[in-house]
Amino acid sequence: MKVRTIEQAKELDQHDSLRRFREEFYIKENSIYMDGNSLGLLSKRAEKTLLASLNDWKEHGIDGWMQGSYPWFSLSETLGEKMAPLVGALPDEVIVTGSTTVNLHQILATFYQPSGDRTKILADELTFPSDIYAIQSHLQTHGYEPTEHLVQVKSRDGRFLEEDDIIEAMTSEIALIILPTVLYRSGQVLDIKRLTEEAHKRGILIGFDGCHSVGAVPHSFSEWDVDFAYWCNYKHLNGGPGAVGSLYVNKRHFGTSPGLAGWFGSRKDKQFDMEHTLTPAEHAGAYQIGTPHVLSVAPLIGSLEIFAEAGIENIRQKSLHMTQYLMSLLEQELSGFEFYIGSPREESRLGGHVSLEHKEAARICKALKENGIIPDFRAPNIIRLAPIALYTTYEEVWSVVQVLKRIMAEKQYEKFKNEREVVA
Repeated sequence: MKVRTIEQAKELDQHDSLRRFREEFYIKENSIYMDGNSLGLLSKRAEKTLLASLNDWKEHGIDGWMQGSYPWFSLSETLGEKMAPLVGALPDEVIVTGSTTVNLHQILATFYQPSGDRTKILADELTFPSDIYAIQSHLQTHGYEPTEHLVQVKSRDGRFLEEDDIIEAMTSEIALIILPTVLYRSGQVLDIKRLTEEAHKRGILIGFDGCHSVGAVPHSFSEWDVDFAYWCNYKHLNGGPGAVGSLYVNKRHFGTSPGLAGWFGSRKDKQFDMEHTLTPAEHAGAYQIGTPHVLSVAPLIGSLEIFAEAGIENIRQKSLHMTQYLMSLLEQELSGFEFYIGSPREESRLGGHVSLEHKEAARICKALKENGIIPDFRAPNIIRLAPIALYTTYEEVWSVVQVLKRIMAEKQYEKFKNEREVVA
């Protein structure tokens, strides 16, 4: 194995084609941020567009709906068009609206239509809990017992899912499938194209939670004929805490009445007619519910400008190289400290973060923070480290591993309890 050195890290930074984008972000001095897969950092452009939207409110009052720098009335549609290239969708198939779980509720209310023997929803046992809560609530609303009608594909090793196992579970009883694009613990990327093809062969609708991939991993939702998808915009897309989410609906489903109707799903020219009969928009905008949270949308305007300039394929290329570099460093420097890399090694299956397992993970994370490094802990034993293509340097990755090595050698973690904080 090639020995990694600090000089090599500096050389990689010198030849990094995306290095100029680091200057776009607010980087805390004497700190290394490795948690952009959970909450992305603030960019100067996001700050600028947020302040511009505040100024629109100040200057125009209610006329800000149609006037100002970023008129609010059509802002969700405008940003949906800008978001679409990141997921390989048509401009009118994406809308910036709601939140991850609200958008999943909309999908379930609209497309979960149990009939005959097709009453069950297929998910997996490793997915983010909020998705499971939403699915269970809709099963109960339809009068079904979740323990019987929610099918969760098992993991063979507690880290990864096998597409063969998912396909085997696509029985004649399945009405709908909800899966993650990337598993939030291990960072495994699922084969979305294959799973979609297999679901459609069996007459099953399939959708994906893109929270841990969009902005780091390019997708081709339209080409793959994915039925629907939803994701948050505050992780890799740097939209800010609580940023408004996004929803993709395949054009094949345009015209399907929204299961949860609200006035912002109206066709724009009809919305202010104030009729008590909804005239839905003729695109993904139909699946909006309420008024967009403008001040939680505004940072995304500036953030998406950066993604358009950097290019999602370039971001993916650097992200893959940095995660592979991080894993090789971990293997080189941490031998003998009982760490296990719980992320895939194949590039086609690797998302935007590395999952590092250790029995003392919670207290190691606390020691990292004391040393100025911001990681992410996931119970029971996972340290997630995310080198972000737009603002993390190779030298920082090198430094993180050296600090981690020192923490272990000096047993700095022993001063902390091995339990998570309230917010992990």
